Amino acid sequence: MTTTSEPGSQPRTSAPAAQHRTRFFDHRIPSLHAGRYIIDNQHTLKNVDGADRTITATPQPFDVVQPRFSFDPTGINAQFPVPDAVGTYSQTLAHINLDAPGLPWNRLLGPNQPPTVPWMALLLFREGELPEDPHAVGLVKGGTVRQLLDRGLGPGKPPALPAGSVRPDEYDEQCATILVPQAVFDAVKPLPAEMGFLAHLREGGRPDADHIRAGADPEPDEGELNAVLVTNRFPAATGGCHVVHLVSLEGFDQLLTAPAPTEDVRLVSLASWSFTTEVDSGTGFGDLAHHLATADGTTPRPEDELRLRVPASGPANSAGPQKEALDRMGGGAVALPQRLETGERTLAFYRGPLTAQPAQDLPGPAATRLGSAGEALIYLQQYGVFDTAYAAAFTTGRTLALADAEFRTALLEFRSAARTAARRLASHPQLAASAVTALTGRDLTAPLAFEAFDRLLTGGDARSGGARLTQALDQAGPQVRAGLRRTAVRARRSPGDARAVLAQPGVAHLLTQAAPDDFAKVTAWLDALRRLEMLSLSHLVPDPRALPAESIRFAYLDPAWVQAAVDGALSVGVGHALDADLNALATGGGPVPKCAVLINSSLVPNWPHIIITAYVGNRAVEPVRDVVYGTEIQLRLYPEVIDRFELAEPPRGLCFGLSDIGTIELREISGNRIGHPMGEEFPPPPPADCRFKRFLRPDDMDVLNVDGPGDALLPALSAAHGLTGGQRISSAQFALQMIDAPQVQNFSRP
Repeated sequence: MTTTSEPGSQPRTSAPAAQHRTRFFDHRIPSLHAGRYIIDNQHTLKNVDGADRTITATPQPFDVVQPRFSFDPTGINAQFPVPDAVGTYSQTLAHINLDAPGLPWNRLLGPNQPPTVPWMALLLFREGELPEDPHAVGLVKGGTVRQLLDRGLGPGKPPALPAGSVRPDEYDEQCATILVPQAVFDAVKPLPAEMGFLAHLREGGRPDADHIRAGADPEPDEGELNAVLVTNRFPAATGGCHVVHLVSLEGFDQLLTAPAPTEDVRLVSLASWSFTTEVDSGTGFGDLAHHLATADGTTPRPEDELRLRVPASGPANSAGPQKEALDRMGGGAVALPQRLETGERTLAFYRGPLTAQPAQDLPGPAATRLGSAGEALIYLQQYGVFDTAYAAAFTTGRTLALADAEFRTALLEFRSAARTAARRLASHPQLAASAVTALTGRDLTAPLAFEAFDRLLTGGDARSGGARLTQALDQAGPQVRAGLRRTAVRARRSPGDARAVLAQPGVAHLLTQAAPDDFAKVTAWLDALRRLEMLSLSHLVPDPRALPAESIRFAYLDPAWVQAAVDGALSVGVGHALDADLNALATGGGPVPKCAVLINSSLVPNWPHIIITAYVGNRAVEPVRDVVYGTEIQLRLYPEVIDRFELAEPPRGLCFGLSDIGTIELREISGNRIGHPMGEEFPPPPPADCRFKRFLRPDDMDVLNVDGPGDALLPALSAAHGLTGGQRISSAQFALQMIDAPQVQNFSRP
């Protein structure tokens, strides 16, 4: 099979029929933020003489109550990575999903901050960064709100809340706090301009396909809305424990744009969880799949490199023996030492059933069945060497049959019963000519006494209106009275009749019913052989150089090789020509697969639920066989020559971050295809290896520079979508771009 790889490991774009819809919204601004309010009411009475009288009502205070220092943990819908998870998360941005959609915007971050900026943020810390939690397992310092504000929970500047903004009952409320050192806080704190892009609303609901096709934008389903907050920091590539805190930044708005105090900062932790990330070896799904398709990370592997064959080089204008050798090796053959029956040593070509190019049709004799391995040898007289592919196939099939006692017994029993049935039909032309459809296997394999009785029933002249038995009974009396004696006449059978009867219509099917159970075992075994189930990997890949580690190879199947193996299996126990003819009854089994895909990669053991899909045109094709050899080599056989082969990462929950190759996939932000991948990697490939590192803050803390000074991600993403003149993508559109979708790698046949 000739294939080319599509450059880049891309997010998966195809999925089962939609049962769910996900939409993103920027924020939810309340009509009235949480806090303490006073209603002032004043009436003015107009007097006829022009002197007005003002009546001032008693002020009416009221509170808009929302969570501030703690909230019910049951309001957490999801966290990623999940608490106590262990995995490779160094390119993932942790996030939390809250049931209350308006919670992040129910308060103002500060008196001078716009309402689109949330008052809470998600911060990630590593081991050794929090003095009161050095192992990053989620330890917090607990106490009352009064203790926090009065600095009774230890060192660290508490939040500077406006005077009178705390309700009396809130002072006795319990809260959890963390002490963040000045340097760490300044390194990981989000800017107010960034906080709005690290929070959004997510809606999941029914697909609303009719509305979407009509171009409408249905109102969000209130019961399916959640608030999502995303951290701005990646876990360490070196691995280790990490803790994530959902913190309140109310009262710290001034410190988000200025250096933190040397006394450090004490933050209220509204929720927290920890996880462990393993060392990022750079061999994630996307890396491995990308390596299968490209040699240097960018340039697709040439199609010749993806064929199942040993690489061979030679002069461009080769001729003679050199060209013959290169052509055969280009088709998948290997040169192996051979010792002839005469004792001479030479070289011979061998290949298995898998070929790098479609196998040529054999110009064989009229008799297509092979009777011995010698008949299958191809002698290249001009060069004095043999091609042993079909001879080896015949020997392989014969060896496998001899090694399988159950198949061998079933084959011999079937042929024995079929021989008996064929001879019986040959001895009774009337049965073979007129009653085939009415006969059963029992009729053809009954004892000889039944056969003799059959001859009595079917003998005689049909025009006389009686069978031999009827005639004998009618004539017995007169013959006895006349003194005549009846003598038996033994019918002669032509030894060639049994073979000739096989050509009559319906007889072949009838003979297969002579021993139906044995025949079913034989055909099932041969079908398994056609699917290459009995063959070892060395039969399929005779030279390991054709399938090196971390490679994918495509191949055609040679039906003549498979047929030679079937002929070899059926050659067991053949005693005469009739047995060879009966073998033909068992060769009409299932079809031979048309192509194969071999993968030798750690993808196989490490991603056991990988989604593999093959296409002919736009139609998915199911494999006829899928097997793993050892731990890392997977073989898939297909009934048709496929046009496209797709490796897709197993599906997972929605998360944010980078792909395994350090990029993100741009997604549509307008029109009727919002959210669909655009097929473009961001950032585009520069000469440097680490493309995305330019969007990290320059302090080696792996903190994302969303919209700060220097090379920021938000303006770059906006420009990639064609926005100019200071226009920016929204927070919902930013979240859409940061989705870390499962990766997919495609291979296409030109």
